[in-house]
Amino acid sequence: MDRPVFRRHFLHPRFWPLWLGLGLLWLVVQLPYAVLLRLGRGLGALMYRVAGARRRIAARNLELCFPQMPSAERERLLRENFASTGIAFFEMAISWWWPRERLARLAHIEGLEHLRQAQAEGQGVILMALHFTTLEIGAALLGQQHTIDGMYREHDNPLFDYIQRAGRERHNRDATAIERDDVRGMLKVLRAGRAIWYAPDQDYGPKQSIFVPLFGIPAATVTATTKFARLGRARVLPFTQERLADGSGYRLVIHPPLHGFPAEDEAADCLLINQWIERVVSVCPTQYLWAHRRFKTRPPGAPKLYD
Repeated sequence: MDRPVFRRHFLHPRFWPLWLGLGLLWLVVQLPYAVLLRLGRGLGALMYRVAGARRRIAARNLELCFPQMPSAERERLLRENFASTGIAFFEMAISWWWPRERLARLAHIEGLEHLRQAQAEGQGVILMALHFTTLEIGAALLGQQHTIDGMYREHDNPLFDYIQRAGRERHNRDATAIERDDVRGMLKVLRAGRAIWYAPDQDYGPKQSIFVPLFGIPAATVTATTKFARLGRARVLPFTQERLADGSGYRLVIHPPLHGFPAEDEAADCLLINQWIERVVSVCPTQYLWAHRRFKTRPPGAPKLYD
């Protein structure tokens, strides 16, 4: 995709309310990081009260994935998850607008040698991530250290799309934004020895998916990770991120390549990925995006899991 370009029609009065909101948000995120964390928790508490549909989806997912957990503990986890989602709103703005030096102080990165080794060997990398609430700021922090291409879906509002892309790409001046459905584009960058952020942990429907257990539930799991790794001749490096409880920033870990991936059997690959997702999410469940209907697609004849 071409670089984001400012258009004169962004000054049209129909965009003024969005400009006002973005301006206010820019002012707010100049506050100290500790203050923004508290504001985010407050926003999350408000969202918990007013976003009833999302709250019910998240609560149902927690019930499905942690059935042995006491209900009071699941309720605490749910409230903490909404707090994390509220913080993520300000993290998005932080990653777009904070000076690079100020932002870099939040990063605690491990495993960069795995990326650099692949690059030195001319090997493409699928940076296999998950949809944590910290994904926006995590990608920005890693992008300051290593060029990361990303899958991208254009926003419906052209001004917001411009602001979002400009904010993201300032960390990766030579990065490539690839349309989510552009398979050829993704394979091209992988074969060129580049690294691309990719998350296989959501329900994209029955097409190009197979049913593999996730937390003991048959889950429609995309086989694209296997196809991209095979056709792009790429390594798969799991990537995790976590907002640190002491307020010092974020721990980002690039793990060693998945051993024996891809295998001959796509189902075995998908099971390996889902088992990894279970382990990672279980370590930091409060920061995962539970409000997604991960088990919406069901095997033929199976009952629905969401109202």
